[in-house]
Amino acid sequence: MSPLFRPLEDEILDPVDPPSIVLKYLDSDLRAESNRQRLSRPDIKKVAKSVLEALRILHQDGMVHTDIKLDNMFVNLGQKNDDSERFTAIQLGDWGGVVSKDSEFASEPGHLIGASFTRSPEAQLGLPWGTATDIWSFGNAILTLLYGGGFHLFNPSNEGYKPEDELYELVVLSRMHRYFGPFPESFQEIADDNAAGIVDFIHSMGPPTKPFARVTRREIPPADRDFILKVMKLDYRDRPTAEQLLEDEWFSESSEDTREPLASVQQQDCSTSKEKVVE
Repeated sequence: MSPLFRPLEDEILDPVDPPSIVLKYLDSDLRAESNRQRLSRPDIKKVAKSVLEALRILHQDGMVHTDIKLDNMFVNLGQKNDDSERFTAIQLGDWGGVVSKDSEFASEPGHLIGASFTRSPEAQLGLPWGTATDIWSFGNAILTLLYGGGFHLFNPSNEGYKPEDELYELVVLSRMHRYFGPFPESFQEIADDNAAGIVDFIHSMGPPTKPFARVTRREIPPADRDFILKVMKLDYRDRPTAEQLLEDEWFSESSEDTREPLASVQQQDCSTSKEKVVE
């Protein structure tokens, strides 16, 4: 078992019901840690590298995790001093949804995976998906770490929607279009009639209004923005693999962290009409 994967320690056989397992103990997960204190750029890169290395192993074996999100990235905490690394171990967990990329579950349309605002566009539209769906969700998670404070770019609750609302999942797709769109013409090659109709409807609402490519350096440092733009491609065929991303120059550059203090960013959120201003 790779040290990048959170391992199963034991299985409790008696009593049989409910089924119970024992997983390796780690101190926390990245959603909790990001909400507690926004990660530094070096910490974010350390997380990104660990998760990509885990995905490279998984994808080389033809498997898809299907639920890459901060809740499933577990960490051990370093000593509380300025010279200590914040995380001494980073492991990817929750292997209950791992499937083969060649399985019927992946190749047949209609099988939803993960949470609405963390899953890929193809999965959100009910289309077949593969290892590239993990890459989108990875980029999604890193983007959330960059913002910090629990802010999630695709979460419809930013606009006042609740998961039970009829338009909830459509709003997720419209936010993908808003920040990383439009869906390229090539998307029609992989879309079924239902997906094509939804994409056409989203496009009819107008061009992307807040392209992530124009995000200010006060929100996201330029080098981080460029890395995210390489990952968040609406057509899964345009996304790099985990192996390719591990070779990206982003991991070796050390430019300035230009992000405003988190309180300033949150105040900006509150001053806008229920959505993050990215321009």
